[in-house]
Amino acid sequence: MNIVLKIVKYELQDVLRSKWLILYALFFLVVTDGLFRFGGDSSSVIVSLMNVVLFIIPLVSIIFGTLHVYNSREFTELLLSQPINRRSLYGGLYIGLVMPLSAGFALGVSIPFFIHGFQAEAHILIFITLLASGVLLTFIFTAIAFLLSMLTEEKVRGFGAAIVLWLFFAIIYDGILLFITYSFVDYPLEKPIIILTMLNSIDLARVLMMLQLDVAALMGYTGATFQNFFGSVLGKLVSLMSMLLWVLIPVAWGYRLFLKKDF
Repeated sequence: MNIVLKIVKYELQDVLRSKWLILYALFFLVVTDGLFRFGGDSSSVIVSLMNVVLFIIPLVSIIFGTLHVYNSREFTELLLSQPINRRSLYGGLYIGLVMPLSAGFALGVSIPFFIHGFQAEAHILIFITLLASGVLLTFIFTAIAFLLSMLTEEKVRGFGAAIVLWLFFAIIYDGILLFITYSFVDYPLEKPIIILTMLNSIDLARVLMMLQLDVAALMGYTGATFQNFFGSVLGKLVSLMSMLLWVLIPVAWGYRLFLKKDF
């Protein structure tokens, strides 16, 4: 545990020196404050932030994570030459990156809300859901970034795979889902749509936030299906477990590859 903490401490110092993290936090700070100044109501600000969170966080996490692992290759090789357990090293590298990214997002979004306040108590719960979704997406796509870096040796190929994977989950997957919905509109698609939604962490986070905002009714039949399942206690537990699996599976897979990797 002491070794992990030392690696995390070094990683935090290294990442905090990066201008990217400062710009990342400032981006959310400026966008959130700007939305308050031009939009006014905290609920409308959260709705506008939802799309920013769902696109920017996965993009930054997977790109920054992939580049960070490749750029830290010499440091990793140096540590592996020491009597350090690979499990401690992998865990320290991952935690040391995901913590500052999560903190940068959380601080950048939270500060304007604390300054401008909430117009209703119900908005606080929606805001917490937004924060939790953003942090979970950071953990998920950073884990995927580590996995991609373990799967390929070439930096350019890994970076390209990260971009393609983000495009697939953020944009292409929704088009496929929409195509399936309209192509098989005459068939009962409740369960398949729910399963397909859980296979994409971005879609799952979007649905959970939209249900908190009570806009599921605007989604028609699909919204009613999501409301009936994800609005129930069972649905919330299943969605939470799905998000946790989205974190655990890439982390475990990447760790297994890291154990066998010859640096």
